[in-house]
Parts: sequence; C-alpha cells; structure tokens
Amino acid sequence: MDIIKVKANSRTAAVAGAIAGVMREHKHAEVQAIGAGAVNQAVKALVLAKGYLAEDGMTVSFTAEFVDVNIEDKVRTAIKIIVDIKAGTTSPVDMPKHVSEHISVIAAPAPAAAVPETTEPPSMPEMPGTSETTPSD
Repeated sequence: MDIIKVKANSRTAAVAGAIAGVMREHKHAEVQAIGAGAVNQAVKALVLAKGYLAEDGMTVSFTAEFVDVNIEDKVRTAIKIIVDIKAGTTSPVDMPKHVSEHISVIAAPAPAAAVPETTEPPSMPEMPGTSETTPSD
C-alpha cells in the first residue's frame, strides 16, 4: 500500500476521497505531509474523509508521528498520520492482522446490581443534639 502524500496545494476533497477509498479497501491508510501548509491540507482532508467513512458506518482514529524522509539526497522531517478503524466499531475479523492484533477485547459491562423496590424513601439517621419534637409556643 502506498503512502498518500499531501502538498500545500493539494485539493482537500481529492485527498479525502483518496483516504476514504484506501480505508474502504485496506482498512488502513497512511498520509504524509511536509511543511505547515501541507499538514493543514492533510488535516482538513482527514476530517472530510472521516465524514465520508462515517456515512459507510466506519469510525476511524488518527495517530500522528514524525518521520524522516529522503528527498533529493536530503533528509526532511515529515508528519505521518496513520488512519485505522477505531476499536470496537468493526469486527476484528474484518480488520487487517496488524490492526486486530493491537486491539484488546473489551468485556461487556457487568450487569447492574439489583436494586430493591421500595415505596418509602430511605430514612436519614438522626443527628446528635436534634430531636423530632417541635418547639412549644
């Protein structure tokens, strides 16, 4: 799978469509951007892609990291944003192995404790030095 490379003049809708297409096919995508303008376009495209994929019932999560890339024999620092299916939104069987291995199974919540039915509110303990009698006139 190729890395989706974003430039400062990339069209966000086109990048979002590419991200959504890769996610639908592979359930994993990587987006790379160098420079503030490119990172800005990448983030906007990710937000759009998240919306496109939500329409398909997919919830995604993003993880960003710095990576060094060689461009014309020079090392540049890029931002790589990894896009994966959010845990709990798709069956692990449908996920790539590298994703499903890192997702822990979340146990179902324990059943709520039985609460006895009562028609009376619970009584409050009496505070020391107080009494239930009313003062006389």
